[in-house]
Amino acid sequence: MPAWRAISLWMDQLEETLTPRPSLEHDLEVDVLIIGAGYTGLWTAYYLKHHAPELSVAIVEAQTAGFGASGRNGGWLMGNLLGEDRLLAGLSTEQRRNSFDLLHGIPDEVKSVIDREGIDCDYRKGGALYCAARYSEQEASMRRYLGKLHAQGLNDADYRWLSPNELAQQIRVAKPYGGIFTPHVATIHPAKLVRGLALAVERMGVQIFEQSPVTDWQPGKARTAKAQVRSRWVVPAVEGYANTLAPLGRYQLPVQSLIVATEPLSEALWDSIGLSQGQAFSESSRQVTYGQRTADNRLVFGARGGYQFGGRLRENFDLTASEIELRRYLFGELFPQLKNVEISHAWGGNLGMSRRFQPHMLCDRQQGIALAGGYGGEGVGASHLGGQTLADLILQRDTAEVIQPWVLTEGGLKALKAWEPEPCRWLGYNAIIRSFVYEDKTLANLNSPPWRRQFASRMADFMEGFMQ
Repeated sequence: MPAWRAISLWMDQLEETLTPRPSLEHDLEVDVLIIGAGYTGLWTAYYLKHHAPELSVAIVEAQTAGFGASGRNGGWLMGNLLGEDRLLAGLSTEQRRNSFDLLHGIPDEVKSVIDREGIDCDYRKGGALYCAARYSEQEASMRRYLGKLHAQGLNDADYRWLSPNELAQQIRVAKPYGGIFTPHVATIHPAKLVRGLALAVERMGVQIFEQSPVTDWQPGKARTAKAQVRSRWVVPAVEGYANTLAPLGRYQLPVQSLIVATEPLSEALWDSIGLSQGQAFSESSRQVTYGQRTADNRLVFGARGGYQFGGRLRENFDLTASEIELRRYLFGELFPQLKNVEISHAWGGNLGMSRRFQPHMLCDRQQGIALAGGYGGEGVGASHLGGQTLADLILQRDTAEVIQPWVLTEGGLKALKAWEPEPCRWLGYNAIIRSFVYEDKTLANLNSPPWRRQFASRMADFMEGFMQ
């Protein structure tokens, strides 16, 4: 049996034996074929069967449910979408508010399903804390961001500023400059959710075939090593693994995020940190940090990983000593009392990044293709919306989900923005990341002169804008 438990802390904590489901051994004909048993594929199957129980739906999975990002992520169930401010900018005030309400409702919608299906995945809706907690420039940038959100029609009930004292009532960091709180985020145990969803859709009549990688696909059919599936609809739900199904790799690149988890911490340590209500937290730098206090009192903390030349998948997630120590340094800057704590697990995963950082949900009725992706590391909640939306598009349901600006119903795959060829994207990515690292090192050094601090931030702003 593959060493699936070593994928992450989350997979290691599962009580089940992780026995693989049977692989696809015979030809099959169904209404809908879904490629990939991660969140997007399972949510799509769930809502298809929920609204149209008569449909025949099958899922083929290269490894096992939860092998990809669905079993490896940081456990943030967010009520938003990457780049939502840009996506919604062209709408009227009323339309924009309705779209925000749709996004903010994602955690509650997931809660209703896990309650209905009896999925125990450590769901806690404690909101999220975005902290200005390492250098003063973070406060200014976060206040600008909050102003932008409020200018789009949001208010303090959605995102509100916390003074250092108010922040300390929820999380106690070493250098508090303030922060933003939003209630529209929950934390979960990712592997329990994805494995529970797989069982739920099986009870609804969905067939799941594991250890059955797709070797070729086209409209109306897909082939594995031993069999072929014909279907009216094909849903390639592969997100960060898009380059395994040409031509999807042109539109969605795999980038990596890397995570560590501590041993369970004492109540005394947690009393010194806070996070008593299941809040997620992030330190506001371009290192893209994120963390949570798990149900068994560990600190799970992640940060931006990397990109491999040619958009290759990273297969080995045995983190190097330097990769682990960077994350220890970052959470140690926030919580100095944890600088020497024991790290029990270290892992990472591939996630999908679309050009211009723009998520998409696409339906091509003529070709019979529906797909969602480009979540950019925010896929736990976005994949739920993606599954709902794809099911509604396939079933031609008239819902709020299908009329959003991230939904593409014309042009097929050509409606997606393709990435530049190599070596342009590799050179560009590394130049951008180096500007981010330079900015972070400069701003974290209290002795950096003002002119250097301004130069570092302006260069990082320019490089980030170039990507968009």
